[in-house]
Amino acid sequence: MPFQTIIEPFRIKTVEPIRFTTRAQRESALAAAHHNLFQLRAEDVIIDLLTDSGTGAMSSAQWAGMMQGDESYAGARSFFRFEAAVRDVTGFTNIIPTHQGRAAERILFTSACQPGDVVPNNTHFDTTRANLEAIGAIAVDLRCAEATQPSLIAPFKGNIDLAALDRCLAEHQGRVPFAMITVTNNSGGGQPVSLANIRAASALCKKHGVPLILDACRFAENAWFIKQREPGQADRTPAEIAREMFGLADGCTMSAKKDGLVNIGGFLALNNAALAAKCRNNLILTEGFPTYGGLAGYDLEALAVGIKEVLDEDYLRYRIRSVAYLGDKLTAAGIPIVQPPGGHAIYIDAKGMLPHIPQHEYPAWALSLALYLEGGVRSVEIGSVMFGRQPDGTEKPAPMELVRLAFPRRVYTQSHVDYLAEVLLHVNGLKSRIRGVKLVEAPELLRHFTAKVAPAHGSLIAS
Repeated sequence: MPFQTIIEPFRIKTVEPIRFTTRAQRESALAAAHHNLFQLRAEDVIIDLLTDSGTGAMSSAQWAGMMQGDESYAGARSFFRFEAAVRDVTGFTNIIPTHQGRAAERILFTSACQPGDVVPNNTHFDTTRANLEAIGAIAVDLRCAEATQPSLIAPFKGNIDLAALDRCLAEHQGRVPFAMITVTNNSGGGQPVSLANIRAASALCKKHGVPLILDACRFAENAWFIKQREPGQADRTPAEIAREMFGLADGCTMSAKKDGLVNIGGFLALNNAALAAKCRNNLILTEGFPTYGGLAGYDLEALAVGIKEVLDEDYLRYRIRSVAYLGDKLTAAGIPIVQPPGGHAIYIDAKGMLPHIPQHEYPAWALSLALYLEGGVRSVEIGSVMFGRQPDGTEKPAPMELVRLAFPRRVYTQSHVDYLAEVLLHVNGLKSRIRGVKLVEAPELLRHFTAKVAPAHGSLIAS
């Protein structure tokens, strides 16, 4: 089309009010939340980009499907519709519903892993790492070389390092229950993984006799990037590309709260029938019967529709372009971000933006607080608060200090994005006055969710 305006490929039928707050109100809210954005009341947030997980808007077809929900405890028809839809998209034979992705992770890991086992990944996200470490397994990140260079523009910075994967599988033979690849690579800036990389990783895993599992919560966005960027893929549909991605793996974990377009739900999908049987028995302990897995029948119906809708090309084109639109504005203003923009989020390079704040004063956390204080925008830190604490209790700076602005699906319009850009440019104008923070109190695992934080120098933004 000759026109450049980004048009949302949907009409709005229901609206939800946003409560506008003053800077003084936000300052008070931050203090009450111990300077942890997870602890804020949602009503005190103007633009909420904390996560894209479960925060999207469902379609009229999904709401209509929910009215058909069969709430039978066992063998509900909603399960069979869900199972058929997931099997059609992924090709996997054993489909196990769970209430969200971390439940799928926990069930797989406790069924397949032992203390001391090693699980390589391009980059484990927070709950993935925590679930592995909770059972004594070792999560190993094998980023490609481009991944830790935020300003570098490369098409597939989410790739796993193939040479490192080969070494890991050889060195830990017998101790690797499976390898993983996260698509897209969330902790690495929302960057995609190429089909060629997945294909090569699959071949390495077969050579070493190790299954390959995809963390597939953003599989459709990854498929879109492959279509746009990988030679020979332009004429294929996202659905065809996704099916090949899944076909190269032995199973997947899925938080359907992302590319399932639902507010709750997930699944574990496997080809190995014996492992799947063990996982189903494990699921019964905490999630429920295997045909509902902790979900209502209407949730299964919504997921069955959403996992197909997410592969629509008009939707994917709009979503990826909206994120890139914000990235273009920030780049033009000199705000350093992970390049190129990711599929579901913009990642601000806080270490590059705030070089005067040392890593032990958590520059990404400080920047996320400033964005909320100045403009009511809630984001999330992906840096040394989230990933700095090691399994042995020591501290190690994270490879990057990022602030993630994760876009809920089908929620915000272009004017919301323009407001967001204004806030970011405003904060960039006072960046030299932003000061670091310190941890006051924090748990051992997943500390970013509940940690208490305070300005390290009396105030967050110097006068």
